Amino acid sequence: MDFTFTEEQQAAAETARTVFADVAPDAVPSPALTPTAVADDLDRPLWQHIAATDLLGLLIAPEHGGTGLDPIALCLVLRESARVLARVPLLETTAVAHVLQHHAPAGTAAALLPEVAAGRLVLTAAAHGTTGHEPAERAVTAHHDDTHWILDGTTDHVPWAHQADLTAVPAHTADGRTVLALLPHDHPGLTLDAQYGTHGERLARLSLDAVRLDTGRVLDAPDAWPALRALLTTGTCALALGLGEQVLAMTSQYTGKREQFGHPVATFQAVAVQTADRYIDLRAMEATLWQAAWRITTAADTDLPAEADLAVAKIWAAEGVRRVVQTAQHLHGGFGADTDHPLHRYHAWAKYLELSLGPAAAHEEALGDLLAAD
Repeated sequence: MDFTFTEEQQAAAETARTVFADVAPDAVPSPALTPTAVADDLDRPLWQHIAATDLLGLLIAPEHGGTGLDPIALCLVLRESARVLARVPLLETTAVAHVLQHHAPAGTAAALLPEVAAGRLVLTAAAHGTTGHEPAERAVTAHHDDTHWILDGTTDHVPWAHQADLTAVPAHTADGRTVLALLPHDHPGLTLDAQYGTHGERLARLSLDAVRLDTGRVLDAPDAWPALRALLTTGTCALALGLGEQVLAMTSQYTGKREQFGHPVATFQAVAVQTADRYIDLRAMEATLWQAAWRITTAADTDLPAEADLAVAKIWAAEGVRRVVQTAQHLHGGFGADTDHPLHRYHAWAKYLELSLGPAAAHEEALGDLLAAD
């Protein structure tokens, strides 16, 4: 395997490092001390900064105001954003825009994509479903009359839905197809109820009661939802990797300075062994991430479908990031639980990423089904 990045991909990562360099992970109240949401809105100044540096148009073609790069470049950028717990729907907006570009009617894509690239249109996706184990598209039904699509159902844990202009909602039809509906947050028949993630951000339960949508706002291409789900899954793995790497760096710095019995605790064998194990976790997370990103970027054909690589990457991301933050909490001692120290925020975000788009167990089930079928 050759995971050497192109000059364009490396330039995107360098731009992201510059954009996120001054972002403070503790700019909002601690989720441990806030019973509802840590903030009412996303980080709008950061959002505009991201747009100004062309990162929102990373996967959008130049004719629509973007830079025309690939999912690997997006994962490099997401990795940097997670190091500072950036409070923006960069993954969701970019992933939905990517699917719009390839699967939406030409008029819809031409109307929406330039707005996304300029930072004027925020997008998100309802990719969790009701349990995180069952397919998200099973939560909502869709049928078509003479002029409109009509959607009914309830889907949970939609990130940034209250702030997004459009939410991509997968829905299944009576004949077994999956369509992808683009719903404005104030559309008639749509109700948003507040939910809260472990990271303190406001999520939403979307309840759809005979929601009627024009045909142009529903993507019925068979590959639209699988492509969106694949990119969201891969991007979530990139976020988990960036967060885990930052946490291990914080732990290394702390244990190198903290002394017991006259020696830095990093020199103790038990500490060194635990951190070495977590380093191995991160390297496995990285290898499986780039394998999955390579599969969805190149559509390369191998013995197993790309869904198998996605499942492996998400299993490692979910379990690996959990182990990294738990070890960090342990090695930080009391500072790990101190709400004035940023580490507990990373733990809260790690738990959210672990469960996003399904926990490890759900992807183990999916991987087992793929192996059995093959």
